[in-house]
Amino acid sequence: MDIDVDLIRRDLAQLVNFPSIGGSDAEIAVQRWCAATLTGLGLTVDQWRIDLDALRADPGYPGEEVERNEAWGVVGTSGEGPAALILNGHVDVVPPGDPETWTDADPWNVREVDGRWFGRGVCDMKGGVVAIIAAARAVSDLELARPFAVHTVIGEEDGGIGSFATLHRGHTGDACVIAEPTAGQVVAANAGSLTFRLEVLGRATHGSMRSRGHSAITAFELVHRALAELEDVRNAAPVDPFGPLPWPISVGIIQAGDWASTVPDHLVAEGRYGVMPGESFADAKAVFEQAVARAAESDPWLAANPPLVTWPGGHFAAGRLPSGDPFGDQVTAAVVAAGRPRPDLIGAPYGSDLRQYAAAGVPTVQYGPGDIAGAHAVDESVAIAEVVACARAYAELIVARCG
Repeated sequence: MDIDVDLIRRDLAQLVNFPSIGGSDAEIAVQRWCAATLTGLGLTVDQWRIDLDALRADPGYPGEEVERNEAWGVVGTSGEGPAALILNGHVDVVPPGDPETWTDADPWNVREVDGRWFGRGVCDMKGGVVAIIAAARAVSDLELARPFAVHTVIGEEDGGIGSFATLHRGHTGDACVIAEPTAGQVVAANAGSLTFRLEVLGRATHGSMRSRGHSAITAFELVHRALAELEDVRNAAPVDPFGPLPWPISVGIIQAGDWASTVPDHLVAEGRYGVMPGESFADAKAVFEQAVARAAESDPWLAANPPLVTWPGGHFAAGRLPSGDPFGDQVTAAVVAAGRPRPDLIGAPYGSDLRQYAAAGVPTVQYGPGDIAGAHAVDESVAIAEVVACARAYAELIVARCG
């Protein structure tokens, strides 16, 4: 099975050229490109406009963190009947930040330097998507006993509505690999996560009379310390296959004040809260809210002005491959057959669409090019050799499962 690196290079350049930030017009356009490309490979393509209103009313709705008025699903299948294997990749990306901080100053243009491709999304996860396409191309002349399917999805970065819509439409299979970056390992379990929002009140006054007011920033510092203590407690004894700090608590946004010489009377902090396997969202929220309430009770100002906790955005449940399921070993064997070192089965501290396929009864793992540590970064990059190796592994897995 031949993996054509020049065609991968071409596909990635075209795919990255779509600035497919969640909720943008490019998120719509990139799915048209995927549908056309999969059709060109000889796959039967289902391209449909997602009924956003219906999904948002569904009890299982995973949430969104961007405004989205239109969205499209794309699934390509190699034949009739249930898919023996699903290869999933999301085509939405996070914003690049200030383009001037990038070496090329154009995050939407693929740059090749020293065996690596650079550009927004090459690691998370358009490199994985083009590896899937290359694998489908490599097996296009084979007579397979059972079909495989390619799911390209939107909205993964802000909740996972694309995979939710795809499963809701009835596209399922016997097993699934998600081409998220895994640094050469196979991710068999994900922690979950929630987005929290904290509002903390202060009392405004002139900065020269600071002692007569009460800074919302000072009040928040106590709450922030309480969250650090909660993080320590929740991560004291990680379960297999997770490593250290699998359920972190991280504040990503803090907004306070509107004038330099005024004591701020309102602070808003938003962040990410890790959810443990087997923990319901309701239980996880309750633990968080109780920690904030205890912190407030210990301080006279906060006791009289308790912080407000809300839960906007996506709800990522934890998910995992069932213990002892042979699919993990089959993926490992395909990686070795592709010429790569034998990977370990590990747990990842971040959420992904794995939990949606797992919840639908589809044994699912993640294996893809790049390292999650480089995702969302300035000068995001992926090793060319990793993309090619993953394409080979996917092709080996297609043959192994589809005959």
